[in-house]
Amino acid sequence: MRVVIIRHGIAEERDDWAKSGKSDDLRPLTADGARKVKKMARGLLIEVPQLAAIASSPLVRAWETARIVGEAYNARSPEALKALAPGGDPVQVLDWINGFEGGSVALVGHEPDLGELVGWLCTGKSGTGPTLKKGGVAMVEFEAARTASTATLKWLLYPGHLRAIGRPRPEEGA
Repeated sequence: MRVVIIRHGIAEERDDWAKSGKSDDLRPLTADGARKVKKMARGLLIEVPQLAAIASSPLVRAWETARIVGEAYNARSPEALKALAPGGDPVQVLDWINGFEGGSVALVGHEPDLGELVGWLCTGKSGTGPTLKKGGVAMVEFEAARTASTATLKWLLYPGHLRAIGRPRPEEGA
């Protein structure tokens, strides 16, 4: 089974948003962030042609990212998973993953939690793992048992890598 781990796209600046008096949970993607996620999702679709499901942090910026990714996969609707919110429980995320027989699923959330999730899935240790850039994606794979320490990191891509992969080629009439 493959698990695609996606950090939300570029959101409104935290300090500017705080001045609005609104909860940080409601902080949305910027227009540029949404545009870049859409381009990233086209590249992701080339690398991972099918997703059985998409789970997202319920925070607006992650939810918007998950919806854009879902649209690239023929309007697949994301599922809200509180364990993907900041400070969420990786065991609950793994339980969600284990609810699927195989194939590929996607998770959309926040740093540093996602990097730590990648590290925990691969090593079984907390506080380890890479840092995902906004709109960045990691893919881990489980061969058999799906427990902490049994995943293998297959790739980690910056959002620009996926946007380049998804860019139409000159022969395709860009």
